[in-house]
Amino acid sequence: MPRQNRVTPFGDFQAVSAKGSMMGNRGILHDENGVLGSARWRHLNWVACTLSFKGRKRTIMEPGHYTELFFCDEAVALAAGHRPCAECRRGDFRRFMSSWREAHGVPPSDPLKAPDVDRKLHAARVRRDKSQITFELTLGAVPEGAFIELPNERGKAWLVWGDQIRLWSHEGYGEARQIDPELTVNVLTPEPTVRVLAAGYKPTLHSTATGGLTV
Repeated sequence: MPRQNRVTPFGDFQAVSAKGSMMGNRGILHDENGVLGSARWRHLNWVACTLSFKGRKRTIMEPGHYTELFFCDEAVALAAGHRPCAECRRGDFRRFMSSWREAHGVPPSDPLKAPDVDRKLHAARVRRDKSQITFELTLGAVPEGAFIELPNERGKAWLVWGDQIRLWSHEGYGEARQIDPELTVNVLTPEPTVRVLAAGYKPTLHSTATGGLTV
């Protein structure tokens, strides 16, 4: 039976059989039986990790150990409020932090540490009631790698890539549509991360994200 550890761009935890291409960590969210409680995080450093690192082996949802969360790809992880892990994805973490500096006007001479980023991300990703914080932009202003929700199709998450949007599912991406740059949409990816994407950070995408795009 699938565990409730697959994360959507809306930040929801779902039980599906599809395997993710990236793992996440928010602390211990499950009990001794591997069942999630009401908590959706135990610390602020929500990270997105590789599935394999230095041959380490883990038992999924082992009692007393952090809850392994899984994402279709990094774009989903970013939409859900995560950022690259500084250990297993050191290169991506450095790229993310470099783009963060540029996007948020942090001078090279000023220190920028992961906890600083995590605090700003947390303030922009979830409300006190654990619901996802979103905001509106015209579609033409949304950078590649961000997720949006169309005004007349609530509950569906679309990835912005190139001049098109791609419909997300746990298995990957399907329908592609041309972008209407003037359309106002609901942006799911946290605003600080959207600025990082606009500054040039490119997330790792599922293989279906660019397949079959129309021209």
